[in-house]
Amino acid sequence: MRSRRFGALLLSAAALAGSLAACGNSGPTTALQKAKDDKKLTIGVKYDQPGMGLKKPDGTVEGFDVDVATYLAGKLGVPPEGITWKEARSANRETFLQQGQVDLIVATYSITEARKPKVTFAGPFYIAHQDTLVRADDTSITSLDTLKGKRICQVSGSNSWKNIAEGTNKDNKKVDVQLVPAGAYDECITKLKGNAIDAVTTDDMILAGYAKREGSSLKVTGAPFTDEKYGVGLKKGDKETCEAVNKAITEMYSDGTIQKLFDKHFSGTGLKFTATGAPPAEGCA
Repeated sequence: MRSRRFGALLLSAAALAGSLAACGNSGPTTALQKAKDDKKLTIGVKYDQPGMGLKKPDGTVEGFDVDVATYLAGKLGVPPEGITWKEARSANRETFLQQGQVDLIVATYSITEARKPKVTFAGPFYIAHQDTLVRADDTSITSLDTLKGKRICQVSGSNSWKNIAEGTNKDNKKVDVQLVPAGAYDECITKLKGNAIDAVTTDDMILAGYAKREGSSLKVTGAPFTDEKYGVGLKKGDKETCEAVNKAITEMYSDGTIQKLFDKHFSGTGLKFTATGAPPAEGCA
């Protein structure tokens, strides 16, 4: 009887040891470790924002965010061919990180206090400013104040509309606007061109990309009213990768890459490169 019990205990101990070993081999615990071990990363970018993140007919993606992500991945040890791109819309960025569907997100992802409890942010790697895109023949919208009563595109998952309607802008000024829902910014552009809305308001880099694509039919007002700290989104708690990305961002400024990428995508749009150095990191909380 005792021998049977002893044998059962040995089997249980062996099973427990096997289970612990399996857990120990469950894979990399951080994006940095995955980059080192596998030389691969899955990175979320936008697919519908000219100049920032755009999927081309041949299936490849291009844009400022895409090039920044490629540079940062390289500094983590992942070559371009080791990157798998995944579309990250404003509404699903946090979910993708939480579920492990992506390792990093570089998708016009502004660092905000509301997002920090859910996301660990590296960066910012660039500071953009919210502005407004209107039809070229519209002279009624020239500033934040003149948006009063106008129909504004409200993109799911984006905070841009809140900066106007809730007053989270530099002047802490609430403006009474009409919000028109949309799933993505490309839908906003269609609505703007079709006179279903009066303005699209978001980061100036995003708007410059659309204005460049649409030619002379749309224009940016050139009246910014926020600072948008573009960060690299990581799974909450991934401090190791965050610190490595922050180091890479500093190098991206010191070697001149950031301005080269900016000029590549925004030359001729009127948008000016104003950074004098890497923005202070927010901290890898």
